[in-house]
Amino acid sequence: MEQQPKLDPLTETALRSLKDIALPPPVSIMPQTWGWLLVAVLLAAAALTWAVVAYRRWQRNAYRREALKRLDDIETAIGNPQGQAEAAEALCELVKRTALSAWPRAQVAGLSGAEWAKFVAAHGDGAGERLKVLFDDLEYRQQTPLDADAAGDLVLDTRRWIEEHHVSA
Repeated sequence: MEQQPKLDPLTETALRSLKDIALPPPVSIMPQTWGWLLVAVLLAAAALTWAVVAYRRWQRNAYRREALKRLDDIETAIGNPQGQAEAAEALCELVKRTALSAWPRAQVAGLSGAEWAKFVAAHGDGAGERLKVLFDDLEYRQQTPLDADAAGDLVLDTRRWIEEHHVSA
Protein backbone atom coordinates (compact mmCIF):
# COMPACT_ATOMS: atom_id res chain seq x y z
CA MET A 1 0.00 0.00 0.00
CA GLU A 2 1.28 3.28 -1.01
CA GLN A 3 1.52 6.05 1.47
CA GLN A 4 -0.10 9.30 0.63
CA PRO A 5 1.95 12.41 0.87
CA LYS A 6 1.38 14.42 3.98
CA LEU A 7 -0.67 17.55 3.46
CA ASP A 8 0.38 20.76 4.97
CA PRO A 9 -1.60 21.82 8.07
CA LEU A 10 -3.32 24.71 6.34
CA THR A 11 -4.77 22.45 3.61
CA GLU A 12 -5.78 19.87 6.18
CA THR A 13 -7.67 22.45 8.21
CA ALA A 14 -9.41 23.76 5.08
CA LEU A 15 -10.51 20.25 4.06
CA ARG A 16 -11.90 19.55 7.54
CA SER A 17 -13.94 22.74 7.52
CA LEU A 18 -15.75 21.80 4.28
CA LYS A 19 -19.46 21.01 4.69
CA ASP A 20 -21.71 18.83 2.52
CA ILE A 21 -23.74 20.51 -0.20
CA ALA A 22 -27.02 21.75 1.25
CA LEU A 23 -29.92 20.09 -0.57
CA PRO A 24 -33.28 21.84 -0.87
CA PRO A 25 -36.22 20.22 0.92
CA PRO A 26 -38.11 17.64 -1.20
CA VAL A 27 -40.95 19.00 -3.29
CA SER A 28 -44.31 18.37 -1.63
CA ILE A 29 -47.11 16.69 -3.58
CA MET A 30 -49.65 18.83 -1.74
CA PRO A 31 -50.80 21.91 -3.63
CA GLN A 32 -49.40 25.19 -2.37
CA THR A 33 -52.47 27.32 -3.01
CA TRP A 34 -56.10 27.02 -1.93
CA GLY A 35 -57.27 27.07 -5.57
CA TRP A 36 -55.81 23.65 -6.30
CA LEU A 37 -57.34 22.32 -3.11
CA LEU A 38 -60.72 23.66 -4.25
CA VAL A 39 -60.28 21.98 -7.65
CA ALA A 40 -59.44 18.68 -5.93
CA VAL A 41 -62.51 18.94 -3.67
CA LEU A 42 -64.77 19.75 -6.64
CA LEU A 43 -63.38 16.81 -8.63
CA ALA A 44 -63.92 14.48 -5.67
CA ALA A 45 -67.50 15.76 -5.26
CA ALA A 46 -68.18 15.29 -8.99
CA ALA A 47 -66.79 11.74 -8.90
CA LEU A 48 -68.90 10.91 -5.85
CA THR A 49 -72.02 12.38 -7.47
CA TRP A 50 -71.39 10.40 -10.65
CA ALA A 51 -70.92 7.20 -8.63
CA VAL A 52 -74.18 7.74 -6.71
CA VAL A 53 -76.13 8.49 -9.91
CA ALA A 54 -74.65 5.45 -11.67
CA TYR A 55 -75.48 3.20 -8.71
CA ARG A 56 -79.07 4.45 -8.56
CA ARG A 57 -79.49 3.92 -12.31
CA TRP A 58 -78.10 0.41 -11.93
CA GLN A 59 -80.61 -0.27 -9.13
CA ARG A 60 -83.52 1.18 -11.13
CA ASN A 61 -82.67 -1.08 -14.07
CA ALA A 62 -82.64 -4.31 -12.04
CA TYR A 63 -86.00 -5.27 -13.52
CA ARG A 64 -84.49 -5.01 -17.02
CA ARG A 65 -81.63 -7.34 -16.13
CA GLU A 66 -84.08 -9.85 -14.63
CA ALA A 67 -86.33 -9.66 -17.71
CA LEU A 68 -83.35 -10.20 -20.02
CA LYS A 69 -82.38 -13.32 -18.05
CA ARG A 70 -85.92 -14.64 -18.43
CA LEU A 71 -85.85 -13.76 -22.13
CA ASP A 72 -82.76 -15.93 -22.59
CA ASP A 73 -84.76 -18.91 -21.29
CA ILE A 74 -87.69 -18.11 -23.57
CA GLU A 75 -85.36 -17.73 -26.55
CA THR A 76 -84.29 -21.36 -26.31
CA ALA A 77 -87.92 -22.51 -26.04
CA ILE A 78 -89.23 -20.47 -28.97
CA GLY A 79 -86.94 -22.29 -31.40
CA ASN A 80 -88.65 -25.58 -30.57
CA PRO A 81 -91.86 -26.01 -32.66
CA GLN A 82 -93.61 -28.01 -29.91
CA GLY A 83 -93.21 -25.31 -27.28
CA GLN A 84 -93.46 -22.31 -29.56
CA ALA A 85 -97.01 -21.29 -28.60
CA GLU A 86 -96.16 -21.37 -24.90
CA ALA A 87 -92.95 -19.44 -25.55
CA ALA A 88 -94.86 -16.77 -27.50
CA GLU A 89 -97.31 -16.43 -24.61
CA ALA A 90 -94.36 -16.24 -22.23
CA LEU A 91 -92.94 -13.39 -24.35
CA CYS A 92 -96.21 -11.49 -23.98
CA GLU A 93 -96.26 -12.15 -20.26
CA LEU A 94 -92.64 -11.03 -19.95
CA VAL A 95 -93.33 -7.73 -21.70
CA LYS A 96 -96.36 -7.14 -19.46
CA ARG A 97 -94.37 -7.91 -16.30
CA THR A 98 -91.59 -5.63 -17.46
CA ALA A 99 -94.07 -2.83 -18.07
CA LEU A 100 -95.64 -3.41 -14.64
CA SER A 101 -92.18 -3.06 -13.09
CA ALA A 102 -91.44 0.16 -14.94
CA TRP A 103 -94.73 2.09 -14.89
CA PRO A 104 -97.35 2.54 -12.19
CA ARG A 105 -99.62 -0.47 -11.86
CA ALA A 106 -102.74 1.66 -12.36
CA GLN A 107 -101.41 2.83 -15.72
CA VAL A 108 -100.46 -0.60 -17.11
CA ALA A 109 -102.44 -3.35 -15.38
CA GLY A 110 -105.77 -2.56 -17.02
CA LEU A 111 -104.43 -2.40 -20.56
CA SER A 112 -105.31 -5.20 -22.95
CA GLY A 113 -105.93 -5.77 -26.62
CA ALA A 114 -105.39 -2.82 -28.92
CA GLU A 115 -104.69 -0.44 -26.02
CA TRP A 116 -101.93 -2.70 -24.71
CA ALA A 117 -100.42 -3.14 -28.18
CA LYS A 118 -100.51 0.64 -28.71
CA PHE A 119 -98.83 1.19 -25.32
CA VAL A 120 -96.01 -1.23 -26.19
CA ALA A 121 -95.52 0.35 -29.62
CA ALA A 122 -95.54 3.87 -28.17
CA HIS A 123 -92.86 3.17 -25.56
CA GLY A 124 -90.56 0.97 -27.60
CA ASP A 125 -88.86 3.33 -30.08
CA GLY A 126 -89.87 1.16 -33.03
CA ALA A 127 -89.11 -2.14 -31.32
CA GLY A 128 -92.74 -2.47 -30.34
CA GLU A 129 -94.24 -2.65 -33.83
CA ARG A 130 -93.69 -6.39 -34.36
CA LEU A 131 -94.63 -7.00 -30.74
CA LYS A 132 -97.86 -5.12 -31.39
CA VAL A 133 -98.64 -7.56 -34.22
CA LEU A 134 -97.83 -10.53 -31.97
CA PHE A 135 -100.14 -9.27 -29.24
CA ASP A 136 -102.97 -8.81 -31.73
CA ASP A 137 -102.39 -12.27 -33.20
CA LEU A 138 -102.16 -14.02 -29.84
CA GLU A 139 -105.31 -12.48 -28.47
CA TYR A 140 -107.62 -12.70 -31.45
CA ARG A 141 -106.37 -15.40 -33.82
CA GLN A 142 -105.19 -18.97 -33.77
CA GLN A 143 -101.43 -19.04 -33.26
CA THR A 144 -99.61 -20.19 -36.39
CA PRO A 145 -96.14 -21.68 -36.10
CA LEU A 146 -93.33 -19.19 -36.68
CA ASP A 147 -90.36 -19.90 -38.89
CA ALA A 148 -86.90 -19.58 -37.35
CA ASP A 149 -86.30 -16.06 -38.72
CA ALA A 150 -89.63 -14.73 -37.45
CA ALA A 151 -89.06 -16.27 -34.03
CA GLY A 152 -85.57 -14.78 -33.88
CA ASP A 153 -86.90 -11.36 -34.92
CA LEU A 154 -89.59 -11.58 -32.27
CA VAL A 155 -87.07 -12.33 -29.55
CA LEU A 156 -84.78 -9.60 -30.87
CA ASP A 157 -87.62 -7.06 -30.81
CA THR A 158 -88.57 -8.10 -27.30
CA ARG A 159 -84.94 -7.72 -26.21
CA ARG A 160 -84.76 -4.28 -27.81
CA TRP A 161 -88.02 -3.23 -26.17
CA ILE A 162 -86.82 -4.35 -22.73
CA GLU A 163 -83.46 -2.63 -23.14
CA GLU A 164 -84.66 0.60 -24.74
CA HIS A 165 -88.18 1.40 -23.51
CA HIS A 166 -88.42 4.86 -22.00
CA VAL A 167 -89.95 5.48 -18.62
CA SER A 168 -90.68 9.10 -17.79
CA ALA A 169 -89.55 10.18 -14.36
